[in-house]
Amino acid sequence: MEYSEFIGLVQQAGGGLGTETAERATEATLRTLAERLSPGEARRLAPELPAQLMPWLHTESEALAFSIDEFLDRVANREGTDVDTALRHARGVFFALGRALSPESVAHLAALLPQTYAPLVAEAQHRELDIMPASEFWDRVARRLGGTARGTARRITDAVLETLAERIAAGQVEDLIAQLDPVLHPPLRRGLGGSDADARRMPALEFLRRVAAREGADAGQVSLADEVSGHVRAVFATLAEAVSNQEWFDVLVELPADYQSLIPARPARG
Repeated sequence: MEYSEFIGLVQQAGGGLGTETAERATEATLRTLAERLSPGEARRLAPELPAQLMPWLHTESEALAFSIDEFLDRVANREGTDVDTALRHARGVFFALGRALSPESVAHLAALLPQTYAPLVAEAQHRELDIMPASEFWDRVARRLGGTARGTARRITDAVLETLAERIAAGQVEDLIAQLDPVLHPPLRRGLGGSDADARRMPALEFLRRVAAREGADAGQVSLADEVSGHVRAVFATLAEAVSNQEWFDVLVELPADYQSLIPARPARG
């Protein structure tokens, strides 16, 4: 494959990127991928790619076992953009990799990366991924709240997910992360980092207070507490649709009886 063809695929799969943006995204993604691979693994892939890409995939260091969240942070920092954009660009680059590499090399790359990299690996394999996009998640929350703006729905979602990650076990948070769009990971990671024994015993009223504080509200008012309860129900109902039935059941098991008024009646997806 020629370099221009590779960049053209990144432009197309990245949503109509300009040439310079596609080149910048390709360099940022491949340099980050090189950090995630060992020198031998990178050398196996490089000969199948256009010669101009080889310096970006070159590495002499041992593989760093960072998560997809760290991967996207590094891509974003290299591009000087945000994580949402970095994910879209990285997907475009992985799509192009899937065209440039042999099926055997694509399978080898997929085997090297953990399950949480599925949003990128699926692009290289040119297959649909059964993960609800973050934009759809926020839109469903917005609809449940009567058509609020997506930005508001995103802020509410972040507040609820961060607080939920404080309340449930660390392993359960990691299981949620594995089934959600990477753009939804940061609040879960923040909550996981701030969790302690007291947070994991958090009653429902304290849960609502923490959500309200993260939204910038004062849940000491009864009316506002009711409003925050509605926010939590909207996010929980959407989360139930975004993850598997088993995963949602595992979350519910960790929430005691005083959380029942916040739990959606509708089942999770299969």
